[in-house]
Amino acid sequence: MVIIKSLAEIELMRESALIVSRTLGMLAKEIQPGVTTLQLDRLAETFIRDHQAKPGFLGLYDFPNTLCVSPNEQVVHGIPNDVPLESGDILSVDCGALKNGFYGDHAYTFEVGEVTKETQKLLEVTKKSLYLGIAAFCSGNRVGDLGYAIQQYTESFGYGVVRELVGHGLGKEMHEAPELPNYGKRGRGKKFVDGMVVAIEPMINMGTKDIRHFKDGWTIKTADNKPSAHFEHNVALIDGKPQLLSTFDPIYEALGIESDEELPFKKTTSLA
Repeated sequence: MVIIKSLAEIELMRESALIVSRTLGMLAKEIQPGVTTLQLDRLAETFIRDHQAKPGFLGLYDFPNTLCVSPNEQVVHGIPNDVPLESGDILSVDCGALKNGFYGDHAYTFEVGEVTKETQKLLEVTKKSLYLGIAAFCSGNRVGDLGYAIQQYTESFGYGVVRELVGHGLGKEMHEAPELPNYGKRGRGKKFVDGMVVAIEPMINMGTKDIRHFKDGWTIKTADNKPSAHFEHNVALIDGKPQLLSTFDPIYEALGIESDEELPFKKTTSLA
């Protein structure tokens, strides 16, 4: 069952989402060759707790850490470790925070040092597909419309859209209805209505769509060992239009990147 949020609840969720956004922005300055993902995990836990929130992933379904960190061919759910990052790596950092009884949950795939142009293209296309998915999260559309928008764009570049992992509703639980596959047929599935809050998160592989599971019970990788990219935003449906609760602005500020990609989806009026 989809749980509809009031405007007041959506504002509380924005607080949780922005803690995650600021955590990712802090980490953006730290992600470089020689750093370990376990070091990043410790920084993130401290930062979240210092902002009067709890790490959303730590202990959730018995996950052992604050961050899911997934380099290169790892798709999602990687466990932090002591292996130093190397120039040319990419790193998906997925983070959650719990505050005021609501979760924030989003992700960004970072470049570590200098990456290949082929890999840069994968990141560019995957992030673009995220905003195409967000644009499709509007009144009158359905789950299939969102998935279709992401699938058609990414597959046009020959990339594989992971089938087993999906976006989801978000609220007092980390994972709520509806599930949001990154593939689909237009006009199919649950209809979008005001008050829905979701986590939209394309997971796109450079090669095959197929995945494999590590023996650790968490880490998921591409079947052909080619890189995978993952970007995620938290979005509320208000007055028939998608509105971002999360933002990549702290990341861009840290990295010196200029972008107006979020502008169409930002809050423009008071919800009081």
